[in-house]
Amino acid sequence: MGVPKYNSVRYPALIDGVKGAYGVSFPDLPGIVAMGDTIDDALLNAEEVLRDYAIETESDGDSIVQPSDLEQVSLEPGQALTTVPLIRQSGRSVRIHMAIDEGVAVFIDSEADRRGMTRTAYVEWMARRIAMMGG
Repeated sequence: MGVPKYNSVRYPALIDGVKGAYGVSFPDLPGIVAMGDTIDDALLNAEEVLRDYAIETESDGDSIVQPSDLEQVSLEPGQALTTVPLIRQSGRSVRIHMAIDEGVAVFIDSEADRRGMTRTAYVEWMARRIAMMGG
């Protein structure tokens, strides 16, 4: 049975490496790996390769693999266990209305400006980063 397209799904992921060269692999998906100079970069890249895996697999007419429970994953010495969300991008924007604290809105706007992003792009980016932390 395939994974529903818009449900929140997290795949077990193993992090290993040394400062400046980290890797993330998926025990359920042999050969699907991501790299990064920092753990954060490696995890963000892992999210992208996971999404690419899902797109390619489904475009071939196959179902993507169901993620294992974390309790089923074995760790080797030097590895850390986390999860990576499969965040599917539909290409369609949806309008949502939120009321947030004014101070938080000022922070969002200043960070978006500092990074050369729109408010919307920053909130989307921030949500993806929080998801990477298991939030």
